[in-house]
Amino acid sequence: MDKFPKVGVGIMLLKDGKVLLGKRHDDPKKAKSELHGEGSWTMPGGKLEFGETLKDACFREVFEETGIKINKDSLQQICVLENILEDAHFITFGFICQDFEGEAKVREPEEIVEWKWFDLKRLPTPLYKPSEEIIKAYQAYRQQKDFGEV
Repeated sequence: MDKFPKVGVGIMLLKDGKVLLGKRHDDPKKAKSELHGEGSWTMPGGKLEFGETLKDACFREVFEETGIKINKDSLQQICVLENILEDAHFITFGFICQDFEGEAKVREPEEIVEWKWFDLKRLPTPLYKPSEEIIKAYQAYRQQKDFGEV
């Protein structure tokens, strides 16, 4: 059987200097993570569906997982990640969104057991690898911006 890379999105919701992260189920079958993220903290995100734009996927995934409605026009793409494991290959587009409405609720309890806001200087562990990489890309971007390089 031929294997192909899949496309994913990760959305970093920011509010008052905090990022929204969800705790993935400890059971690998329930966590539904091809990148083996069971038991880790993750930002909302998921796979792109056929015919769907990246921004539409961001809106859908955030709403499906948390009930929060994001403003698609406010999304900023911050990075593109490549995650390659023996049994999975993902190209993940990382986005930041600060314009949204609603409160995070657990809408897929079989996958995510809770949502919490975390200060960027006090993140939980372990972090889901793509989420960790998006946060690092955001922090690098902020540091460049603070020094006037961007």
